[in-house]
Amino acid sequence: MPRIAATLTLAVAGSRWARWALPDDGRVQRLTRWHELDAGHRGVGTRTAWVTEDVASVAVWQPPDGVPATAPLPDDVRAALGRELPYLSAHRAAVVSDTEEAVAAARPGGPHWWLRHLGTRPSSRRQGLAAAVLAPALGRCDADGLPAAAAAYSWAAVNFLRGHGFEVAAALRTADDAMPVWVVVRAPR
Repeated sequence: MPRIAATLTLAVAGSRWARWALPDDGRVQRLTRWHELDAGHRGVGTRTAWVTEDVASVAVWQPPDGVPATAPLPDDVRAALGRELPYLSAHRAAVVSDTEEAVAAARPGGPHWWLRHLGTRPSSRRQGLAAAVLAPALGRCDADGLPAAAAAYSWAAVNFLRGHGFEVAAALRTADDAMPVWVVVRAPR
């Protein structure tokens, strides 16, 4: 889990989302803890984290309820997420929560796989690693006839996901109108 958190933190530490969602004070430490909880503990606990052998690239998904070979989110992880994520966002907690609610309203209505985290260490980019960690869940979506969806906070992320069959389903703004958010959906193939 520490390696998952480290990879994701290195991948997004300088992103506009990180600067928007987390205060300047201790941002990297807050982001690392965010990734430990919401990616590491969630992904490992639900069996929905895919990583490269060296953990240079990570994808963490939220599956639909009851999908075989996955597990429900453990109660202790759910409690830690509810308790700590607002603390980590500090004074940004309300706007982050309001934005997450708007994104949730734009997600597909039926069962779908939700891409919570995707990141590759900067030193390992452009080697196909992100595609490799996306492939298992996307293959499963295709086999089960379920869509995949994600929120993207940059047009570069939208373009990357479009290369994997995702299409923009909704164009939103953060609750404070500070930046755009796109909800992208990939129909099963």
